[in-house]
Amino acid sequence: MALRLTLIAHARTIAQKKARFAADESVEMDGQAPAHSRNLFSSRTTRYLCGPEARTRETAALFSADAQLDHGLRDCDFGRWKGCLLDDIEPEALGVWMADWQATPHGGESVEQLCQRTGEWMAALTGRGHIVAVTHPLVMRAALMNVLQCPPSAFHAIDIEPLSMIDLRHNGKWRMRVSPSP
Repeated sequence: MALRLTLIAHARTIAQKKARFAADESVEMDGQAPAHSRNLFSSRTTRYLCGPEARTRETAALFSADAQLDHGLRDCDFGRWKGCLLDDIEPEALGVWMADWQATPHGGESVEQLCQRTGEWMAALTGRGHIVAVTHPLVMRAALMNVLQCPPSAFHAIDIEPLSMIDLRHNGKWRMRVSPSP
């Protein structure tokens, strides 16, 4: 039996609606909770993890009352851009960040560092069973970059919607699994 990892993007926030780099805000629960989400993953061996931010903790509560905080699932550190609207960022600096995955014009974490951190987190997962991890769209992009071994240019070509799920399996090597809707 392989290790199964289901990554779930946190529910929508006001920052996402306003095209703002996230701070530690709560989610907007306006009917976006999946129906019967607590029953979605009902195995007794399922472990629930979430990032430390309010938006991941609140989303994880939709799936389990017992989600454990895991700092490996934390969002990208946007440095001084945290809480800023995209329109308020100098276009040249934003362009550098989008074009160069090693760039840190915001003084925080580069995309390359995020991908490396996420890959190390995934490599440290052990055992069998099912892990459901509520995290951030950029962390999910980084996970896909690692699994699919994409070139750096692919990072900004991946869109992750609120409450999206990615199913990964590990049996010696990570693989992405696409399943039909329930």
